[in-house]
Amino acid sequence: MRLCLLASGSKGNCLFLETDSCRLLIDAGLSGRETLARLSSIGVAAETLDGILITHEHTDHVRGVGALARRLKIPVLVAARTMQAARHVIGKVDLVEFDPGSPFDFKGVAIDPFPITHDACDPVGFRIEGREGCIGFATDLGIATRLTQEKLKGCRALVLEFNHDEEMLQNGPYPWHLKQRIRSRHGHLSNTEGASLLEELLHCRLEGVFLSHLSEVNNDPALAMAAARGLVGGQNLCSPGLFLGCQHQASGVLDIQGAFL
Repeated sequence: MRLCLLASGSKGNCLFLETDSCRLLIDAGLSGRETLARLSSIGVAAETLDGILITHEHTDHVRGVGALARRLKIPVLVAARTMQAARHVIGKVDLVEFDPGSPFDFKGVAIDPFPITHDACDPVGFRIEGREGCIGFATDLGIATRLTQEKLKGCRALVLEFNHDEEMLQNGPYPWHLKQRIRSRHGHLSNTEGASLLEELLHCRLEGVFLSHLSEVNNDPALAMAAARGLVGGQNLCSPGLFLGCQHQASGVLDIQGAFL
């Protein structure tokens, strides 16, 4: 199993995931050309992709979906309401529609799309399970609900939101209404909230955590990493690797070997 955040932030989000049976993108918010370049930078041929999973319809998550799906002749896996909201951006593509809350199988992996709180029409996180174990993906969260915590337990790798530093947001340049939206139950998790969610999910076989969707205006990568490191370093557990997602280049690659027994 391999994971890499090709891009993460308010200008474009995309995760590459490889299992023993398929290769997927979760979201494709960069341009098609830039997504292909990021894949090439980690040694992945775009022609080997099997599909694109979509979390929600915001442009920073779907900008490149249509161009990639048509060029590579691969399906888009998406909730029906999300596709309706994003059709004007994505255009005509082959679809595999799913219902949030209803697990389904695709190319040898079990995909469990679960509802999350965000200001989109039908947003989801994902628990994805293959022979090598599970990965959990949950960004663009207003709050980390009990359901989210349950769905993300026991994963070998996690992609979690560390969007903003609360003090930087409070004192930053955004207008008040936008600050309120970010801090709301339908906005984004702060570093503190992301670390609290991670605390609930730590276990001795967690191998990697990707810190994602960092704001370029209201966060500092050093603060996000400090929040995660402070938590991980204080646990009497195996310490997972920490990977920082950013907007302008791919993150490090997490390579998980062997089946999860």
